[in-house]
Amino acid sequence: MTSPCVDCGQTDRPLDRRIGGWTICRRCTRRRHHHPSPCPSCDDVRVLAFPQQGQAVCADCAGEPSPFACPSCKEESHPYGQQCSRCTLRARATELLTDPATNQINEQLRPLLDTWVASHDPRTQIRWLSHAPLSTELLERMARGEVPISHETFRELPAAKPYDYLRNLLVAVEILEPWEPHIDRFTSWFEDQIIPTVSPGYVHAIRSFTRWHIVRGLQRHARRGTLTQAAANSARIRVRAAIEFCDLLASRGVALENATQADLDEFIAATPGYNRAKTVVSFVAWVRKSRINTELSTPGDPWPHATVTIGADQLWSDVERLLHGDQYSSHLRLAGLFTLLFAQPLNRIVAMTTRQVHLADGGVFVTFATDAIQMPPILDDLVREYLDYRAIPSAVGRDPGWLFPGSQPGRHLVTEVFRRDLNAIGIKPHESRKAALFHLAATIPAPILAGLLGVTDRNAATWAELAARGWNSYIRDRVGI
Repeated sequence: MTSPCVDCGQTDRPLDRRIGGWTICRRCTRRRHHHPSPCPSCDDVRVLAFPQQGQAVCADCAGEPSPFACPSCKEESHPYGQQCSRCTLRARATELLTDPATNQINEQLRPLLDTWVASHDPRTQIRWLSHAPLSTELLERMARGEVPISHETFRELPAAKPYDYLRNLLVAVEILEPWEPHIDRFTSWFEDQIIPTVSPGYVHAIRSFTRWHIVRGLQRHARRGTLTQAAANSARIRVRAAIEFCDLLASRGVALENATQADLDEFIAATPGYNRAKTVVSFVAWVRKSRINTELSTPGDPWPHATVTIGADQLWSDVERLLHGDQYSSHLRLAGLFTLLFAQPLNRIVAMTTRQVHLADGGVFVTFATDAIQMPPILDDLVREYLDYRAIPSAVGRDPGWLFPGSQPGRHLVTEVFRRDLNAIGIKPHESRKAALFHLAATIPAPILAGLLGVTDRNAATWAELAARGWNSYIRDRVGI
């Protein structure tokens, strides 16, 4: 090539001879192919690589056959090898989901094929099919009818992220019913590892306590969107504490219904420096409520006093760092600012949806609880920019509209991700949230604080008292005293 390319100006690159009328190299033609734009002549989003009156237009407007069209579907979008990525994906997925015995696609898996083919960027699915041998092998066995398409199939498999991804994918396209990983893993752990270790005379009590108290508590967390790894870990600790108490009784030949307060007190005091009362309190409360033994009780702790360990200077320094910290990811900045400015807990932030954000001419409004809060300057621009990025549809399945979508189909990011990343940059979310509550309670009446931030009335009152502002001042403000 001797004449310079009209795009890059280079003269030493191979010329793309599919296009006549001007000089353009193959690299620049490829760039135009992968970045279609509205045609200045017809306004259709097409590959613009043909000259017409000093500007680039699409093949139709130039009266030329398009060299970029897929030979199968005739579309120019999603280039990928000889065919477009959508047709390539359809062919590979059809082969994967077809039962050789019938030469037909497994009808139960057809929603997965339809979702894949209609996805925003089929190349994402092609990469997954090429690099997930465990998942694709299992899908192939399901398509052939060798294993059931059910949650039970996954429960019988060893724990592995590829299997979790496929399971979430099948839930996202509504082939399987929703599931909660923490509850599912807790149940498997309890049945496979814990029950076999329980003394025979106490199995019924431990199983009933776990089923009707612990698991129900986890299910309530799941419905509220607050089921975190920490909550699941706490559930396991409480089950272990109940078993340890029963083991003590078994070593003495005492049935649970005949246990005395002295037995419980000795158990609680058995390990100095370890608060067994807190770990066994739920089991004792369940034993009393179930009328198995109404003589047992644990020492109650007074309502803990709210404490703040981060000063105002540190709080606002962290706010400034996140507001102007372009080196941090946008989702981390938003999560951190929602905690530092509006005292939102991370388990609530991760479960936020785009429906909680409203863009208006007057600003950006976010609803954390019942009332919308207008975002301050800089943060409002950050929210807008993030939503523009977030507007890209989910790669697979039906997009639930999570504000912070996770890597698993249909699921949001987990609390531990934000906690880890905030700690890594020197921000302690739990302590920072308490500092934010202290600051807000000093300026906002407690009932309004509860409505804006979604904290309980009791919690709001506690922080208002700490900030030397109680319910009485709110009444005075309302009646104009």
